[in-house]
Amino acid sequence: VQGTGGSSAVSKCSAAARGYIQDRFLRLLAGRRRRRAPLIHRGYYIRARAVDHCVQDFLLKTQSLSRTQILSLGAGFDSLYFRLKDMGLLHHTVVYEVDFPNVACQKATLIKGMKELSTLVRDTGGEGLGAITFSGEDYKLLGVDLSQLSELERTLEEAGLNNEIPTLFIAEVVLTYMENTRSDALIQWAAEHFPQACFLVYEQMHPEDPFGHVMQQHFRQLNTALHSLAQYPDCEAQQRRFLGKGWTECSVMDMNEFFTCCIPEDERQRMQTLEPFDEYEEWHLKCSHYFVLAASKGMEPSWTPLLPSVTVPHHAGPVWMAGSVPAAVCARLSGIPGLRRYGHHSVLIKPNVILTTGGFGEERGQHCRMRNFNVLSRRAGYWEAACVTQNIPDKRWGERLYHTVSCLSDTLALVVGGRTSPSTAGLGMLWLKFPENCNASGPDDIAVELVSLQPAAEAAALRWRHSTTEVTFKGEQYLFVYGGRSALEPVLGDWYFLHTQDLSYTAIVVEGRVPESRHSHSACSWEGGVLIAGGLGAAEQPLGSVFLLRELEHGFQWQTIETHPPLVPRYSHTAHVHEGKLLLVGGVWFHASSVPGITVIDLMTGLCLDYVINVEHLEWPLMLHNHSSIFLRNEKELLVIGGGGNCFSFGTHLNPEPVSLSLSSILISH
Repeated sequence: VQGTGGSSAVSKCSAAARGYIQDRFLRLLAGRRRRRAPLIHRGYYIRARAVDHCVQDFLLKTQSLSRTQILSLGAGFDSLYFRLKDMGLLHHTVVYEVDFPNVACQKATLIKGMKELSTLVRDTGGEGLGAITFSGEDYKLLGVDLSQLSELERTLEEAGLNNEIPTLFIAEVVLTYMENTRSDALIQWAAEHFPQACFLVYEQMHPEDPFGHVMQQHFRQLNTALHSLAQYPDCEAQQRRFLGKGWTECSVMDMNEFFTCCIPEDERQRMQTLEPFDEYEEWHLKCSHYFVLAASKGMEPSWTPLLPSVTVPHHAGPVWMAGSVPAAVCARLSGIPGLRRYGHHSVLIKPNVILTTGGFGEERGQHCRMRNFNVLSRRAGYWEAACVTQNIPDKRWGERLYHTVSCLSDTLALVVGGRTSPSTAGLGMLWLKFPENCNASGPDDIAVELVSLQPAAEAAALRWRHSTTEVTFKGEQYLFVYGGRSALEPVLGDWYFLHTQDLSYTAIVVEGRVPESRHSHSACSWEGGVLIAGGLGAAEQPLGSVFLLRELEHGFQWQTIETHPPLVPRYSHTAHVHEGKLLLVGGVWFHASSVPGITVIDLMTGLCLDYVINVEHLEWPLMLHNHSSIFLRNEKELLVIGGGGNCFSFGTHLNPEPVSLSLSSILISH
């Protein structure tokens, strides 16, 4: 547990070095320097913003009082005191920090040995008295185990903590490392002994969904189990906990809500443009698994730092589920190398042959961008892996993620876009050639060859997280390339009609209200046009709109499809159409109480029903984002291939094998 403080200080320091947070003291306290990934920077940015937001609100509300105090529990190598002091915000506030004795001693030594720190704090020489490792006029550093409540109380009294003045308690990922009986006792003790008090908590929640499983496993491996989660798994349980232990007011938000509601738009935009970034799914999942809580009692005026500055649709309530869909591992496909990947694309190149290309995954035990293609072939009702020989010079394929593949004939498929790194330009177009008769041959060698294209068709293809869909206009076939993002534009709303015969761009009139720009949406061919659903919009907010691009005599027209109840906004899902119904598979949404399963939208009536996926027969967490899915119409079965992602600092999760979802019970024809 003591080790977690050091690693979090290093991550905060890396985030500060990249401009996410303004804090010149972190580098002095963190000790070692290490550059973290952009996803980690964002995670520590939102954590620092939440704590600062609440602390500064407390100082603002109490600025007319003669004395206040802050008690930071499990403070580790945090720089809060130095930051507040430097900003001139501690005129009448004393900061007390508590941590394990050896952590407090290390920090005290650091402060004394660094002029930049020691001049700010002015050592009064009160340390050496029992657990007090450092004592300044307005700063006391105490070495006490928080689970020893009577010892904590005695040391705080010795250090001069005054029960009668307004006090802010801070527990930033601390209480969850304690046994529940001890953390509960601490929360209750604070309420009983301090008539005017506020309590700020930032920590994890939602242990039971796939991301929660990966998160818990990570902390168990570090030998720092998260004890709070079983008893207090969500915002509501945490709120009940504080209200039941003597606190009179308590508000809680998950970090998606905090980011949207409590951070000004210009600041959100500043943060989003600091580094090339393309891990939206993991960022939003991380944010839905952490909360900030503000509880208070006896405060005049009342302390309510988590009042939203903007009103947004609240996503806390559970999504009503109309039923469930069983998930099963595909017989004979377990342990096949090359199917553990995400950001890839799978396509039926023959009725019983699936080609999977690109993405990031696991090859020979290593995580890497996937160079090898994978072919699944079905014989006698079973899927088997075929061997693929690739005639592919590396440069042309470019190890791409988030591309599309459209099968245009018995021997040709067109690859559009994709990326290597999010800071590089998109990768253009390629033909994939495969033999005409590979269906009958079964899982023997299937040769797939790459054919480069002339750069004539490039403009549409320098993008990723887009869609490419077959449409018909005046009897001719076109590919409709829509949306996505590029290295320069975080979200695109344009489109191109690509004539499939010669890959020339064709100008076709499109009428109607243009959908807002999006990427990571779904797109399906339907009645000669295209159905676009969901996606991530310009402000990195999921969208819940469904549009039909409908063929008219002289062109196409955008039409909105109204859904009721309204479709829960989502992105990074896949979609299929079956007998007038649009099926959405998985994805990421902001309803933290559940994960998206299967959503069925009746395109005639707009009725929208959500179904949970029953995973009791799977032995691992099924992450349904960045996956691909193939709909087998005759069997009313969905084959989900790959999926997963880089789960914050908790490790990469890749769905280990393809999963079959049986939809026959929910696709009964009326």
